[in-house]
Amino acid sequence: QVQLVESGGGLVQPGGSLRLSCAASGSIFSRNLMDWYRQAPGKQREFVARVANSGFTSYVDSVKGRFTISRNNAKNTVYLQMNDLKPEDTAVYYCNGVPTFGSWGQGTQVTVSS
Repeated sequence: QVQLVESGGGLVQPGGSLRLSCAASGSIFSRNLMDWYRQAPGKQREFVARVANSGFTSYVDSVKGRFTISRNNAKNTVYLQMNDLKPEDTAVYYCNGVPTFGSWGQGTQVTVSS
């Protein structure tokens, strides 16, 4: 079973940047689509971004122009570059494939605050 480990979160001021990584213990090539999600306190998990093996990407409207998703299948890793961060981006960020791998990682906390 593929395990997912998210990292790269932290505390950042509004307008700052972070780069999240999602490392898989096995191949992600089998998942044409890889997604990033986030869950803010008291809210449901929401879709953030998607990347296909072809390089096609899609984003939730609230992050378009600020976030960039990418993947490196050779390293079994998916990335999320987050720029111009806003307080409303504060959440725990998770990645997974489509269909999902058997389990979710622990996520990585992103806190945007002055």
